[in-house]
Amino acid sequence: MRRREMLIGAGAAIAAPKGLLAGGTPGRFWTNEWPNTDFSRCSVPFEEIISGGVPRDAIPALSTARFTPASDEARIPAVEPVVTVALGGEAERAYPVRYLTWHEIVNDQIGGTPVAVTFCPLCNSALVFDRRAAGQVLDFGVSGKLRHSDMIMFDRQTESWWQQFTGEAVVGALTGTRLETLVSWMESFEAFRDRNPDGSVMMEPDNVRRPYGRNPYDGYDSAARPFLYRGENPPHGIPPMMRVVRIGNRAWPLSRFEATPVIEEAGHRLSWQGGMASALDSSTMSEGRDIGAIRVTDLATGRDAVHEVVFAFAFHAFAPDGIWMLN
Repeated sequence: MRRREMLIGAGAAIAAPKGLLAGGTPGRFWTNEWPNTDFSRCSVPFEEIISGGVPRDAIPALSTARFTPASDEARIPAVEPVVTVALGGEAERAYPVRYLTWHEIVNDQIGGTPVAVTFCPLCNSALVFDRRAAGQVLDFGVSGKLRHSDMIMFDRQTESWWQQFTGEAVVGALTGTRLETLVSWMESFEAFRDRNPDGSVMMEPDNVRRPYGRNPYDGYDSAARPFLYRGENPPHGIPPMMRVVRIGNRAWPLSRFEATPVIEEAGHRLSWQGGMASALDSSTMSEGRDIGAIRVTDLATGRDAVHEVVFAFAFHAFAPDGIWMLN
């Protein structure tokens, strides 16, 4: 957990890739920790993968989650963010970011769909995936490795490594396999509760103790550079830590919503509403600045669309040829 407590020195030294031999192939440091990972298969340069300062499972992913009706939940302040998921006619389900920040992955099942609810604080990347791939249901953990400052997950069935930002296996037997991304969005707990008083909200984990509601990334929103990031800054003078709405290979800077709360472009309606605190600003999440929440719908169908709100540097790192929707 030490990495998560020491993150915010904007001037923190960037760790060199540890455990690689000359020529960039894994040495004993990696193979001893990951004896079941097939390092002969890899779709990205090993040099881009670095240690985040903790070993595998030091950030404990959750494989059991308890839920309560939103109207009965009294611990979560109204302005704190939650990740909301609705699948296949099931009632909406909320996963509080106060828990995801400390666990980063929740392996769950909604209706008949096994899901992985993920959050990488370093990128502000919240994505929900279908855990079915390669003919099996996968269970995911946190590897302790980073690439472009984004979490690398691993599955316990093959110990392949997965890039959280893309949902693609980049090292191991399942290299090249991509998880299906499911519709989710981040909003305030109050917005979720008002819309779904009987909707299910994840309860505080009872088998692991963390200072939930505290932000171990105090001040990260205003950092000059992302933690352990070695890539280039976004183009067009966009600050690396500005939030953008990412839909596929397009990104809308949140600064555009200062002029209007609704934007209709590229076949989507993007709507901004205030009242949600940043989880990565103040040391107490509920005291973070109001960054508002984004909802995205497909104009052709009227349905919620896959999207996420991430830091600009992460979009540029994983979509260097992406389209910036600036005006």
